[in-house]
Amino acid sequence: MIIAVGLALLGLTILFSASAWLKTGPYFYLNKQVFGVLLAVGLCFVMSRINLDYARRYAWWVLGICAVLLFLTLVAGIKVNGSRRWLGFGSLRVQVSEFAKLGLVFCLAHYLALNQTRIGEWLRGFVVPLGIIGLIAGLTLAEPDFGVAALMVAVGLVLLFLAGAKWRFIVPTVLTVGTLFAVAVIHNPNRLRRMTEFLSEDKSYQLRQGLAAFAAGGVEGAGLGNGRQQLSYLPEAHTDYIFSVVGEELGLFFTLGVVAAFAAILAAGLMHVRRAPSLFHYLLVVGCVLLISLQAIINIGVVTAVFPTKGMSLPFISAGLSNLMLMGMLLGIILNSQRNWGRATLPRGSGAMREVHA
Repeated sequence: MIIAVGLALLGLTILFSASAWLKTGPYFYLNKQVFGVLLAVGLCFVMSRINLDYARRYAWWVLGICAVLLFLTLVAGIKVNGSRRWLGFGSLRVQVSEFAKLGLVFCLAHYLALNQTRIGEWLRGFVVPLGIIGLIAGLTLAEPDFGVAALMVAVGLVLLFLAGAKWRFIVPTVLTVGTLFAVAVIHNPNRLRRMTEFLSEDKSYQLRQGLAAFAAGGVEGAGLGNGRQQLSYLPEAHTDYIFSVVGEELGLFFTLGVVAAFAAILAAGLMHVRRAPSLFHYLLVVGCVLLISLQAIINIGVVTAVFPTKGMSLPFISAGLSNLMLMGMLLGIILNSQRNWGRATLPRGSGAMREVHA
């Protein structure tokens, strides 16, 4: 909680600076971000108080709602730069795939926990959960959103592995998915360019400007409000490339501090899950920790030219209501587990749920 609050405050500060020279003015994005933080805090509180075992009864409803909303996004979503990723509700835009990440983790954890004694089987233990992953990731890929779809597949396969799925099932699947992804990229000139430009010396304009921001910041930084890249030089400075603004204005130590903060979230989360009372809780919290950590790794890797260019928000810092709300929900589930794992009991009225609790 302390780390998340610190990152959110840093995000508000840097966002004000990064959007100062936009046509809408700095207060437009700052006000939206403050609203998003307040929503995230409310969702975090709600998720920290709900009974997760009781909520499992509605796991398939959650999966169905996510699938329907993703399909509606493909049919009637708002199209931006050739992609349909948002549903509009008045003046509010919601990126459904952000919430579908959590829906996927929740349903997958529920299914794998119920079938943990049959996880070694081909059909019940691998094909069915792989179908759940494929449904949500496939609809996301069709938007198209290669990055979020790849993140969903990666987290889903990690949960399958942790639940005890056989290597002989996982390895061929990873190779097949990787091959299909490569074919899809090769047949898309824009995607192919993004995948290759980070390896060449002739990098894209955005990537060059992002790296220039780190170089200009040096060790001590140029100071808050003194950066030049947000003066319309660096595209998406307030969203995908806000980490570059941190590097330019606050310097090396602050950027390393942000990296250390996300590393601490990952380390603390992985240490915490050792206390999980059941496989469902274990997989759910691992999934939440991975969604935060892997997204941060991808964003930082893209901005520093370690990974191919892919638009993905930096958790708690980048502008964007949907991702902030998701981060609040993920953090709330982790806090929920911290409150309740010490006094975990068998869920009442679980009916057909025969998961074994510690």
